[in-house]
Amino acid sequence: MKTLLLAALASTSFTAAAFAADDHMEANGLAAIASGTYEIDKSHGYVNFTYNHMGLSNPILSFTDVDATVQLVADDPTKSTLMVDIDPSSVSTGVEVFNGHLTGEDWLNVAEYDDITFKSTSLTMTDAENGTLTGDLTLKGVTKPVTLDVTLNGAKKHPMKNIDAFGITATGTIMRSEFGLGAYVPAVSDEVELMISAEFLKAE
Repeated sequence: MKTLLLAALASTSFTAAAFAADDHMEANGLAAIASGTYEIDKSHGYVNFTYNHMGLSNPILSFTDVDATVQLVADDPTKSTLMVDIDPSSVSTGVEVFNGHLTGEDWLNVAEYDDITFKSTSLTMTDAENGTLTGDLTLKGVTKPVTLDVTLNGAKKHPMKNIDAFGITATGTIMRSEFGLGAYVPAVSDEVELMISAEFLKAE
C-alpha cells in the first residue's frame, strides 16, 4: 500500500510539474488571443502603492475593490483602451484603525469622494511586450494625467477557465499633493509609487 501511495504521489507531482512547464511555455504575445472586451480577474488583480514614512520605512498599501475593463485590439494594442474604477473605502493597510484614518476627511474623504478612476488616453509600445500608458486619473475630485510603464506578462488560453486571458504589470509615480492629499509633506513623502499587477479574462 505504501509503495502504491508513493507511486501515486510521484505521478501526481510529475503531472503537475509537466502541466506547469507546458503552461509557462504556452504563454505568448497578444497574437495568441482574440480582440474584444476583457475584465479584470478580481482574484488576481493587485493595485498597490508605496511611499516613504519619515525616512524610516516604505509601507506598501493596496486597494482591494477594483473594477477594470480593457477593450483590446490584439493586432494593434495601441488602439486598445483601459478603464479602471476603484472603491477608495477598500484601502487596506493591514491595520484597521489606519484604514479608518485614511478613509477619513483629512485623507481620501470617502464620504464625499466615493470613486477613484483611471481612463486611458494613449498607449505607445516600445516593443511587443513593453509600452507607456497615459491616462486621466481622478482622485479626490481632481483629474490629472498619469503615465505608467506597462509590461505584458503573457497572453494565452487560460488553462483552467478555457477562455482567452492576458496579464500585465504597470508602475508609475504620482505626487499626492496634486490631488489634495498633501498632509504631512515632506515628513511623509509627496511621491507615491504605484504598482499594479493584474490578469484580464475575455468577457463572455
